[in-house]
Amino acid sequence: MLSSFVLNLFLYFPEDKTEYIPAGITMAIFMIAALLTFRVILKVSKREELKTKKLEEEAKYRKRETE
Repeated sequence: MLSSFVLNLFLYFPEDKTEYIPAGITMAIFMIAALLTFRVILKVSKREELKTKKLEEEAKYRKRETE
């Protein structure tokens, strides 16, 4: 009984559907920001991967020279 009352406190469905507009805009902004952040992380990760591969190749080349 008490748990259903507590859960009903957080459920609010407005009669005027225009109240959903600010929430939709906010969600769209955050989704775009999340996608942009994801793309930046992928680009930085790819760049770091290429640097690491280059360093590995240089290390292999140096090891072959010393042998």
